[in-house]
Amino acid sequence: MSLNDDEPASLYRALFRPESVAIVGASGRGVGVTARPLRFLRQHRFAGRIHPVNPRYDEIDGIPCFPDLASIPDGVDTVLSLVPAAQTAQIVQEAAAVGARVVVVFASGFAEVGEEGRRMQAELDAIARRTGVRIVGPNCQGLIHVRNQFFGTFTNAADREMHGTSGVAYVGQSGAVGGSMLDLAAEMGLSLTAWASTGNQANLDLVEVAEAMITDDQIKVVLMYAEGIADGARFVRLARRAAQAGKRLVLLRSGRSSTGKLAAASHTGAMLGDDLALVAAAERYGVILVGDVNELLSVGAALAAPAPLRGSRLGVITASGGAGILLTDHAEDNGLEVPPLGEGTTTQLAALVPAFGAVANPVDITAQAFSTPTAMQDLAEICRLTAADEAVDSVAFILTMVIGQRALDVAQMLAALARDGLDKPLWIVWLASREQTADARAVLREAGIPVFASVGDLARTLARVVPGPTRAVADVADDPEAAAALLADTPDRLDKIFSALAVDRASPVLAARGADVAAIVSGRPGPFAMKINAPSLTHKSDIGGVRLDVAPEQAETVFAELAAIADQHGITDFAGVDIEPMARPGLELIVGATSSGDGYPAIVSVGLGGTATEVLADVAATAAPIDAAQATDLLRRLKSWPLLDGFRGRPPADVAAVTHAVSAVSRMAAAASGHRFEFEINPLIVHAAGEGATAADVLVHTAPAPDERDS
Repeated sequence: MSLNDDEPASLYRALFRPESVAIVGASGRGVGVTARPLRFLRQHRFAGRIHPVNPRYDEIDGIPCFPDLASIPDGVDTVLSLVPAAQTAQIVQEAAAVGARVVVVFASGFAEVGEEGRRMQAELDAIARRTGVRIVGPNCQGLIHVRNQFFGTFTNAADREMHGTSGVAYVGQSGAVGGSMLDLAAEMGLSLTAWASTGNQANLDLVEVAEAMITDDQIKVVLMYAEGIADGARFVRLARRAAQAGKRLVLLRSGRSSTGKLAAASHTGAMLGDDLALVAAAERYGVILVGDVNELLSVGAALAAPAPLRGSRLGVITASGGAGILLTDHAEDNGLEVPPLGEGTTTQLAALVPAFGAVANPVDITAQAFSTPTAMQDLAEICRLTAADEAVDSVAFILTMVIGQRALDVAQMLAALARDGLDKPLWIVWLASREQTADARAVLREAGIPVFASVGDLARTLARVVPGPTRAVADVADDPEAAAALLADTPDRLDKIFSALAVDRASPVLAARGADVAAIVSGRPGPFAMKINAPSLTHKSDIGGVRLDVAPEQAETVFAELAAIADQHGITDFAGVDIEPMARPGLELIVGATSSGDGYPAIVSVGLGGTATEVLADVAATAAPIDAAQATDLLRRLKSWPLLDGFRGRPPADVAAVTHAVSAVSRMAAAASGHRFEFEINPLIVHAAGEGATAADVLVHTAPAPDERDS
């Protein structure tokens, strides 16, 4: 369903602020699934009206129970459906009839089990579209908003006290992963503000739920677990809205298959993978991508820190010199800094740190620092002084085997520091068992101070959340002329493309069967490159379909050999052999563009080219379009950048010609992004500075966009 600018806020109120909840199939017996939603709503003091619905009961736990939804006298906002799959469509119909805005369908047995399940799920969506009721699920675990005291779920992870003050929300497709998120987040000290499990997403998906969440002033971070986001346009819209609202999105994704995608005919398509467009969109709009559940929560906890993280410079306080060095190593590996502290800071620290410690950075307080009569006051002052130094943006405190009462004292000291308004984030790495530090960790959890299991975890997390230079969306005009040529399957397509791009290209002459090859090469400067011309043949060199440095007197023989190769491989669209003078020598690059036509931005890429390009896999990519300056930044990401910049006495290559080509291809790609295509120059031969670049070979592959395939 489409959303206008007002609908996300309206959807948020419908999902997370109901005034009345009906539980269809409710039971008061034991602790089973049918009993839990009612128990959790009461346990967490839901302020609205609760209506159990079950024809077998007159009341449940003292609350009147109704035989059906129509019997409830004062209306229903949200229906929690606990009935089996076969009865669900009827419940959704009845919910719509009584004016409910949301139905949460917990039952499984829908699209995940086969054709009949898919039919029943499609029926739910049809009812929703016809009536306007929104369906969460099926096969989901429901909705929670802690601050609104709404617990529309059956997950046992809700059976705990929750304060929900973190400002972090979670939405994900997997119910089991979602329940684990609640549990693991609480253990980390991250009390989620809102939580949603979207299940099979018959009618409402996690992108819409996330859009609703970012309208909540209480939420500043949304964690997402997706098993696939097919609609790129809606993902980009969500990312834009989040960026405009100053909210952060963190995405863990799985199921990155190529189903429904354009087969990767080009080298760059094979190297870059199927979800590159999502990665590029995330990069452009500041969505943080993570690799597992623990990293998702760690990043969420770091973003929820009471004081904002403003940079990558880390102050380190450690009870172990070795652990401090390890963190410094991991920090540098992840692009963070551990800078020297100012002279004024080190002078004051020297009065507090034991003589055999260190006051540079890391600040090594040694184990003795915990044993003095004024230990807690001194440690607090060490933290304050380190945080106050202008050289650092946040402070990491590494604890080793600090356990028992001493651990509790340290935790209470750190919690007090956080309450007093330390103006920089404080991170704890505790290298001791949870069992021996349980009470202390509980104190830190209550204070909202993240505790990391290792120095590597901390460094990787901070590398994700440190604000980098803003990747502004380039104010670059698309190139519709080049795009039209790209998408037009005409004999002169390449001529038109390169004319529009203003990129030099080797000009081959096609020699068809029976042509006078000797006459074609006569009077032209040799040697020549000769290549099979067949639209279906993507990688000519793989079958020996390319010959280089062919002398004029060899041309007829080579033509016959290439024609024979085409016949041997059953190439039915063999048009002949392209003959062109060998290009001047230079560095071989590959410049490509791809689009899946599904609303994600088109992608432009550049890398080290030639026949070994997939082996070396030195390629960088980003969302199109980009300007020349951004194209230069892209080139600098390559491991092979020194070869362009002049390496070991080699003359610099014509970088300006490369950046022009990359930017021009990106503008063409952006204009054609509603279509599915791959375009690749391989190689683009880059000559010495001032001498330009030449496109020696080109691949174009197009296909209908996803919404065109059945038209």
